[in-house]
Amino acid sequence: MGKHEVGTPKYIANRIKAKGLQKLRWYCQMCEKQCRDENGFRCHMSSESHQRQLLLFADNTDKYINNFNKEFESGFLELLKRQFGTKRVHANRVYQDYIADRYHLHMNCTQWETLTDFVKWLGREGKCKVDETEKGWHVQYIDHDPETIAMQEALGRKEKLDRDDQEKMMAFIENQIEKGKEFSKNYTPVYAEFVRPSEEYKVVVNLKVETKSDEDMKNNNLLASNSLKNDYKRGGCSSSGNSKVSKNCGRRGEKRTLSALDEIIKDEENKKAHINRKDYWLVEGIVVKVIAKSLGEKYYTKKGVVTGVPDRYAATVTMLDSGHKLKLDQEHLETVIPAIGRPVRVVNGAYRGCSAILRELDQKKFCVTIEISSGPLKGRIVDRVEYGDICWYNRWI
Repeated sequence: MGKHEVGTPKYIANRIKAKGLQKLRWYCQMCEKQCRDENGFRCHMSSESHQRQLLLFADNTDKYINNFNKEFESGFLELLKRQFGTKRVHANRVYQDYIADRYHLHMNCTQWETLTDFVKWLGREGKCKVDETEKGWHVQYIDHDPETIAMQEALGRKEKLDRDDQEKMMAFIENQIEKGKEFSKNYTPVYAEFVRPSEEYKVVVNLKVETKSDEDMKNNNLLASNSLKNDYKRGGCSSSGNSKVSKNCGRRGEKRTLSALDEIIKDEENKKAHINRKDYWLVEGIVVKVIAKSLGEKYYTKKGVVTGVPDRYAATVTMLDSGHKLKLDQEHLETVIPAIGRPVRVVNGAYRGCSAILRELDQKKFCVTIEISSGPLKGRIVDRVEYGDICWYNRWI
């Protein structure tokens, strides 16, 4: 029976069935072919191509099994190193992440019959630290990279020097305490009576009070007269959706009552913030910083540009200094706040997806003020935007 035409219901149904993982017992590792049912697997077993592969396998069995062993071991250890680093983790969790790839090498074609045998072998070879608990086997990757070993030795030497310096300081302090105790034993205080030279002698206490200069007073008056600046700092005379200043601003310290229009705008923004607030924020073109110490000093705290987003929680990052491409999880990245006047991208919150210009930076409150630079909201001033909701945006770096 020939293949169904593209676009027909049967063709679409077959494509849907072929997606994702299939049953392991209907997979042929030598031919790297996945069958959907028992009948298809039986037909494949009797095919000429499969018979040729079996003859090749029979001629050099050890060679094929050793290759499968090396491929499975390298894939498992690479995933363990890249995703978990040197943390202690359950072996079955790593294995589940490994087999999530549709094109992974199956363990039943290797020399290990079970995952327990493979974990024990890793422990005997010294490639991982393994231990068994009530919940099962746990593994911890041992990093044999020369750069990592050199860095660990340098950290050990530094800690030793710090401990030596601390011990010397504690010995010096104890010595000073002993000297103070010996001095206090030999010292006898002498008490004397307070005597006034005469009755007319007065005790004078001078309390100097600093007064503001004339220039400071003038500056304060100028700031008080500038109602636009004061009202913008208080945030009471302009809504986040309109840059115009209301004429009926309240006095300093008074809370202005919102009009019906301002209340509607505020409610709409709250709805947008609730809808657009997601747990993922990666987009192409933004500049991010690597915060994963497990990647080493070569990439730690370095900046890069997101050039691809294969899924919601991972991104392909091209490093700015070295040009290397890394595939990282968003947990290993953080947003970058540029200088004032630079373009940014709103990656979370009510204005998610909008391009803007950074106008002000409030380091005490960890927030910024931006101006929307494109779209129907162009020109709108948005204040009190959190650091994590915006990121430096430059697609052409």
